[in-house]
Amino acid sequence: MATSTESIPLPESPPLRITPPGHWWTIPFGELWDYRELLYFIVWRELKVRYKQTAVGAAWAVIQPFLTMLVFSLFFGKLGHIPSGGLPYPVFYYSALLPWMYFAASLQNVTNKIVENQHVITKVYFTRLILPISGVLSGLVDFGILFVMFMAILVFYRIQPSGAIVMLPIFLLLAVLTALGVGLWLSALNALYRDVRFVMPFLIQFWMFASPVAYPSSLVPEKWR
Repeated sequence: MATSTESIPLPESPPLRITPPGHWWTIPFGELWDYRELLYFIVWRELKVRYKQTAVGAAWAVIQPFLTMLVFSLFFGKLGHIPSGGLPYPVFYYSALLPWMYFAASLQNVTNKIVENQHVITKVYFTRLILPISGVLSGLVDFGILFVMFMAILVFYRIQPSGAIVMLPIFLLLAVLTALGVGLWLSALNALYRDVRFVMPFLIQFWMFASPVAYPSSLVPEKWR
């Protein structure tokens, strides 16, 4: 049976023109939904790479805040005698380090996302918001591990959470949106001025001491709270 070697012409698809949005506050929810699988794989890749070839793996998510809690409890608590509102110092400091560790890590991660993936951005089109959003979502895994550790500490000290714990999802959403919002600005600046990555460690450190993490908010003057 003879076969034809002539190529069948394919219908030409109309050219796709990619233009900036008309307003700077436009959020492409439709495109974000279309690229949801890409977002999933980027988050999964980041989680695999983060603890690849490490001796203890995901345990680093617990070791760093746990050691920081011990240092704060010793120097700010036992030696500095900073009031803790009647709570044991480990509980007092870990409850503050829990959201702060997530926020600081997510902010650092989002800021570097554009520069780290510039080779992908210049070759393939996709919604650029996927990259910074993946930076804040991947940190939620570590937050979940830290929260389980925090509940274990509460059980150890026989402390029962109050009804305010139902506000935790809203408080966590606030941390996610704050890290994403600030990170979007810093990631754009980091793509233009690489000095941003040198400023980030100082900014995060200053922000921590400007926030009631190592001290209670009651020490802050009321007009600045």
